[in-house]
Amino acid sequence: MEYSEKPDLVINGVTTASGGDYGKVRIDGVGTVEGDIVAESFDANGMTKVRGSLATDDMDCDGMITIDGHVSAGKSLVDGLMKIKGSLKADRFTVNGMLKVKGDCEIEELRMDGGFTIDGSMNVGRLYVMLNGQGRTREIGCESIQVRRKRRTPWAALITWVLPRYAIELHTSSIEGDDIDLEHTETEVVRGNRVMIGKGCRVDLVEYRTELKVHPSAKIGKGVKIGG
Repeated sequence: MEYSEKPDLVINGVTTASGGDYGKVRIDGVGTVEGDIVAESFDANGMTKVRGSLATDDMDCDGMITIDGHVSAGKSLVDGLMKIKGSLKADRFTVNGMLKVKGDCEIEELRMDGGFTIDGSMNVGRLYVMLNGQGRTREIGCESIQVRRKRRTPWAALITWVLPRYAIELHTSSIEGDDIDLEHTETEVVRGNRVMIGKGCRVDLVEYRTELKVHPSAKIGKGVKIGG
């Protein structure tokens, strides 16, 4: 077994620590890290703030975490709310809750159960979305994407009817990929090889190369077959 020669950082309670290059980082409680942080593993429980950027191979966050800079991560799990004021780059990223990113997202595989607001663009290899809140981003480029919505309670359905802008659905200007499978999505353009426009979708233009399936309740302006 290899042991890191880097120091560990442990925060318990309400504490502020300096950024730096660490082996393991463990934060329990209300922790603030002043400056950029590089860590082999990053584990936060409670309320965490990093006043800089974060780079880590393995991340596990429970609660609320705010990153003032960029995030670069390998395998990551977030249960709660994560706010990133810069960009996000990761290998495998799983979120159960809410993700907010000011910049762009570049992720190999993203599994989202909840809602998200990405002010920039999303470039994701494999994207799986289970909406339990709104999803918003400028545009999505991917290899494959699947969007579903969790079954709504009667109260959630009533709120959506009274306040339609809070409808649980995905909003973006365009989605482009190979395999596209959408439900409850509003977008101007969808381009793909195999495209399924499911229930609750509103799309102005669909361009497909091999296959297009449209649910009876979906609304599309025009479907165009492209390529040879």
